[in-house]
Amino acid sequence: MSDKFTPDVVTVTLNPAIDLTVTVDHFVLGRVQRASAAVSTCGGKGVNVAGCLADWGARVAATGVLGRSNDGAFDEFFAHKGIEDWFLRTLGETRTNIKIADLASGETTDVNLPGLTVTHEAIDAMRATLLRAFVSGLPVVLAGSLPESVAPTTWATLAVDLARQGARVVLDTSGAPLAKALASGAQIAAVKPNRSELEALVGHALPTTSNVIAAARSLVERGVGLVVVSLGAEGALFVDQKTVLAASLPAKAALSTVGAGDAMVAGMVAGLIEGAPLERLARLAVAFAASKLDRIGPHLGPNEDVERLAAAVRVTAQAN
Repeated sequence: MSDKFTPDVVTVTLNPAIDLTVTVDHFVLGRVQRASAAVSTCGGKGVNVAGCLADWGARVAATGVLGRSNDGAFDEFFAHKGIEDWFLRTLGETRTNIKIADLASGETTDVNLPGLTVTHEAIDAMRATLLRAFVSGLPVVLAGSLPESVAPTTWATLAVDLARQGARVVLDTSGAPLAKALASGAQIAAVKPNRSELEALVGHALPTTSNVIAAARSLVERGVGLVVVSLGAEGALFVDQKTVLAASLPAKAALSTVGAGDAMVAGMVAGLIEGAPLERLARLAVAFAASKLDRIGPHLGPNEDVERLAAAVRVTAQAN
C-alpha cells in the first residue's frame, strides 16, 4: 500500500473469483457443445466495481483477501487498470466461477465454486489496513458474498467500524449478511438489492412497482440514505428520504449480463464522488450498467459513450 496514494473510493471484496465466461451460440442442457469463445477475467463484486470506476477515471483502491497460489491474474488486472492493490494474500487458490453466456437467449448461467477458507486473523489484518488508510467522507463499497468460513455478521461489523470513522458505506450483498448489516445500526449511505434480494429481505413477494417502492422506503426509514433496486431490463428505482425516481434505457442485446449490477453500483459511486444530485446519479448508474452489457469482464466503454448513454436515460418521478 502506497502512503502517497489517496483514493476517491475503496472497494472491499472478501469472496473474489476468477470468472471464466464461456460463450455458446445456443445452450442446451445435457448436450456436448462447442464454445465460440472463452474469456477469463478477474471478478468478485468489489473487484468488478473497482474495474469500472477505474475505467471512468476514479482513483480506486481495492482490498479484501486473495489466494496466493493464483493471484497473478489479479496483479496484472490491478496494474493494467491503475487500481491500488491493498489485498491481503493468504494460503490457497481464489475460486473460479464459470459463466455460460448463451447468445441465442441473451441469458447467462452461473456455476460458482466454493471460495477460500478465510481466517479471522486475515479479516482482522485486512480491516486494520483499511482503517489505517481511511479518510473521513471516503466512499467504501462492501460488496459480494462472504466466504463460508467467516461469520455472516462480518459486513455488519465492518460497516459499523467504517461509519464511525465517517465513511460513506455502500453495501451490495444479500441474504443474512445484508439483513445483519441493516440491523447493525451502522449508518449506510446506499444499498443496491435487486428485486429478488429485496423480496428475501422483507419476507414477501413484491409484484408491483408500488410494492417495490414501499419495501425500499422501509429501508430508508431504517436509516439507509439511498436504496437502489435494480430491475434488470426495466432499469432501476432510486429511493431516498424525499424522492423516488425510475430510470431506464431501452432494452438491448447483451454480450454478457455478468457484472451489470456491479457496474450499476460503480455508477452510483461515481455519482457520490462528484456530489451529484439524485437524477444525475441515477443516469450514471443506469448508463454504467448499459455500457457493461457490451463487454465481458469489469470494463466500461469510453467516458464520452457512457455520458451519451446517461443523457439518453429516461428518468421519471414516482409517487413517494
